[in-house]
Amino acid sequence: MITIGIVVFIIAVSFFILTRDKPVVSEELAKCIGDNSLLYVQKGCIHCETQKKMFGDSYQFLNVVDCFYENDVCTDENIRATPTWVITSSGSHVEGIQSIDKLKSLTGC
Repeated sequence: MITIGIVVFIIAVSFFILTRDKPVVSEELAKCIGDNSLLYVQKGCIHCETQKKMFGDSYQFLNVVDCFYENDVCTDENIRATPTWVITSSGSHVEGIQSIDKLKSLTGC
């Protein structure tokens, strides 16, 4: 009985973790981040997909350059990895998946 109880508990906790609501980035915040940065991604990049999922439907408000299709732009900007955020006010490059809080801080949003 204890084993069954433990298994049921693990299944319940797993179900809760997998189905809980993910944080949603507001349209206003996504527009602010998008106005103050460029996001360089590449088709097939799993980390880029993770970053995209963090924004949900608000991803459409970001300024995104896909290096698969715009390789010359990425080469000119010296993009070495994706995702890479370029903060327009400072020109700094920040590589890798970034938290929403860090992007707010970097862009002044």
